[in-house]
Amino acid sequence: MKKIRTFWETLTIKNKIKYFTVSVFIAILAAIMFDAWIVKLFMMDFNDIMVDNAGSGMIVNAIDKETEAFDAYVHGSDPEDTAEWDRVVLSTHDAIYGVPLSYNHLGPERYAILQSLQTAYETYCSYRNQVITDYQSESIYIDKLYDVYSMQSYLALYAQRFVDATMTEGNASYLELTPLVLSVPFLVAAFGIVLFIVIIQISKMMNRSITEPVLKLASSSRKIAANDFFIEDVEVQNQDEIGDLVTAFNKMKFATGEYIKALEEKREALDQLHAQELETLEIEKQLETMNLELLKSQINPHFLFNTLNVIAGMANLEDAATTEQMIEALSSLFRYNLKTQAKEALLSQELKVSRDYMYLQKMRFGGRVEFEVDCQVDENSVIVPTFTFQPILENAIIHGISPKVEGGRVFIKIRQEEDMLLIDVGDTGVGMDKETLESIKKQLAGGEDIALDADIVGIGLGNINRRIRAMYPGSSFEIESELNKGTIVKIKLPIKGVGD
Repeated sequence: MKKIRTFWETLTIKNKIKYFTVSVFIAILAAIMFDAWIVKLFMMDFNDIMVDNAGSGMIVNAIDKETEAFDAYVHGSDPEDTAEWDRVVLSTHDAIYGVPLSYNHLGPERYAILQSLQTAYETYCSYRNQVITDYQSESIYIDKLYDVYSMQSYLALYAQRFVDATMTEGNASYLELTPLVLSVPFLVAAFGIVLFIVIIQISKMMNRSITEPVLKLASSSRKIAANDFFIEDVEVQNQDEIGDLVTAFNKMKFATGEYIKALEEKREALDQLHAQELETLEIEKQLETMNLELLKSQINPHFLFNTLNVIAGMANLEDAATTEQMIEALSSLFRYNLKTQAKEALLSQELKVSRDYMYLQKMRFGGRVEFEVDCQVDENSVIVPTFTFQPILENAIIHGISPKVEGGRVFIKIRQEEDMLLIDVGDTGVGMDKETLESIKKQLAGGEDIALDADIVGIGLGNINRRIRAMYPGSSFEIESELNKGTIVKIKLPIKGVGD
């Protein structure tokens, strides 16, 4: 048993499963063969005895009926007796020749009796038919008629001897099979117990070599999941894939524990260093604040606006209308972006800033950029969040239209649906693939800002999303895009008027 266990532990999992499957198949095959033997014993051997007894009995019965029918036929005058006589004769013939004349099946005694009976029956049939013919022609002698009766008695004697021999052999076979039949329940029970023990032993070995190591690994994994890396190693006797897995698991556990320990020591050192850096950062922050205030005092918005106005005036004097319009648009943008402190503004103001911004972009890209606004509401009576359109338009230019050689169209569509304001800001640029779009949607759903990147649309979309959802319960901010077809940002807000 120990050698079997050692051999089992050295097998691979694939071979263990193969041996287990073969064992089960052999057990099933043995059970089927045993059942077939039981069926043969009860259905075939006993059936042969019953068939032989029935066949021999039919011979005796058929000869007796023919004897009675012959007597009635030769002495009767009814025409219907002919049909009945023919039926009885055929029945006798079928009964005598119905038992196969097989030496292997009948044995020497019964074979000799049946052969003699069939030979005598053929002689009897010839003589009987001649007697019937003579009797009908009224030329028969009584002694020939009695010869037929004598032959019938002789056939009946042979038939009875055949019955006796068949019964004797049947009883002997039955007595021979009886002990075996009585032992069948015990054989079935013993066979079932042996199969049960074999399968139980194989199941135990499978459990010991596969299930128990996996359970140990699962228990240790749960402890590691609870951040307990310094547990005892998992020990198994397997030399298969499970053994390799356990060995690798123990090595990983030890390496991870040491790594976590090193990280904890590093974190403590970094905490001390961070405390020192905070003091330094506080000093640097104060210096930066001072520098910022100095910069604001030197370059303030009034100085910027006045300078732009002077440049616009000079452009007017020099009859440079386009330059003047560009400077005025840029000045309007700076003024709105630097001076606007409110969270909300009229829709008309936001659209003006959008038009100024897109005017500058059209001057930059020329005919590559088209811009249109479709506003189906009164823009002077509707309030929207400030700085809503410009970041989205900037994304459309940078990430949608600019990479596309032939350029494209940027549009704003605003409409009212019941008590909601629907805003679509889109472009016909390069668009995004499904993976990039899903990444953006996940970041927006998590409230993350989306940084400017060559592959991900950015610049403040996360900020707009957070502001809209915080300011307007029931609002939504969604992005739809298709590669090489464009991108649309859909904003849905509760409509809000000037007096609300």
